[in-house]
Amino acid sequence: MSRVKRGTIANKRRKNLRKATKGYKWGRNSKLGKMKEALYKARVYMFAHRRKKKGDFRTLWNIQVNAAARANGTTYSKLIGGLAKSNIAINRKMLANLGQEHPEIFSQIAEKASK
Repeated sequence: MSRVKRGTIANKRRKNLRKATKGYKWGRNSKLGKMKEALYKARVYMFAHRRKKKGDFRTLWNIQVNAAARANGTTYSKLIGGLAKSNIAINRKMLANLGQEHPEIFSQIAEKASK
């Protein structure tokens, strides 16, 4: 009978772990237990920070809208309150974009919100 070598699945799993942890420092790219732990933590952080990124961008847009509003002589809270009262439905991402790239349009929106 011919010889049967086993362990191909385990070797493949270890090879995939090594490929996933390439570039990690210290023992986290070579020692199996450390590789598993590092990859687990990396995936946990990836999941959490994909959610956190949305809040980070909203914070950034609020800061940008506030800067554009103050350039037009009002504040962020007065601008957002005025937009709500005058039924202008525009999100903060678009407001931030308008404030940076089209300040003349933003100033028109700010005027309508202040009335």
